[in-house]
Amino acid sequence: MQSGGAHYAESLPVEYQPSAEYQQLFHTALDASATRLATAVGAVAETLLRERGPHLVLASLARAGTPVGVLIRRWLAHAHGLDVPHYTVSIVRGRGIDRVALQHLAAHHRPADVVFVDGWTGKGAITRELDQALAGTGFDPGLAVLADPGSCVRTYGTRDDFLIPSACLNSTVSGLISRTVLRADLTGPGEFHGAKYYRQLAGADVSAQFVDTVAAAFPAVADAVAAESARLATADRTPTWEGWAAVERISAEYGIDSVNLVKPGVGETTRVLLRRVPWRILARRGTGADLDHVRLLAAQRGVPVEEVDELPYSCVGLIHPRYTRGATGADGTAVHT
Repeated sequence: MQSGGAHYAESLPVEYQPSAEYQQLFHTALDASATRLATAVGAVAETLLRERGPHLVLASLARAGTPVGVLIRRWLAHAHGLDVPHYTVSIVRGRGIDRVALQHLAAHHRPADVVFVDGWTGKGAITRELDQALAGTGFDPGLAVLADPGSCVRTYGTRDDFLIPSACLNSTVSGLISRTVLRADLTGPGEFHGAKYYRQLAGADVSAQFVDTVAAAFPAVADAVAAESARLATADRTPTWEGWAAVERISAEYGIDSVNLVKPGVGETTRVLLRRVPWRILARRGTGADLDHVRLLAAQRGVPVEEVDELPYSCVGLIHPRYTRGATGADGTAVHT
């Protein structure tokens, strides 16, 4: 996928139809967590409505933020009869946000009404990237996410660390869209960042199924959302960044030169086990059923699982520092280990 000093946004991995294992993991996770997800969607949507008002504009960060933005929009329509605009915007680590997209948003909406949305936080790298990218633009850099286990943002649906099913898949849960591309020969000045449409994967597309299943649970979680929304309204939601501190501590303890080889949280750990060369998994002692699929995948791949104390996440995946080709650093270029 990457080599030399190439930036990860200059090329795309080949995406294949998800294996039966991937698809089964997605469906199992969706069945188990639809109600939990619906509650988190409602909670973050109510927080946004209370703090930003009814004229908000959703701008999901491609691509994990896209289905979450769709769900927030659906909640606002379901619970309040609102029809809020929703966009997906590219942000690239080390290169910043799509400036042409920002110009488009500013031409059609008040920047103060725009809320940037992502799926979950890991270390908080994108939170920091967004903050830097929006400096001086008039847009609010405060990121809204479904789950914030690393305590990196103040607008979230939950800080629990559990598997959001969309983390199991790539384009087939994101409208068949690739991750975004930024390369001079493909996207010139004045053009949006690029993306590829994987039409050949249409038969495996579960994008609509994901949002439809979660949205179907909205009526059943109304009371839970009201209670959680009221709690969040008075809670101290100041980010502690304890997740970032834990990642730095783990990097030092295990002799890993790059924090980008440390993938915190259930979603990122699942991705490590499915897509990368995993080295070991750290699991918070006493964590139960939320990690059943992690333990199963680790056993199938022969990856050791260590139980540890004082972990802000349910688990952390460590990518193998020796056998990982194309690991990327904070600026998005390849790290040689």
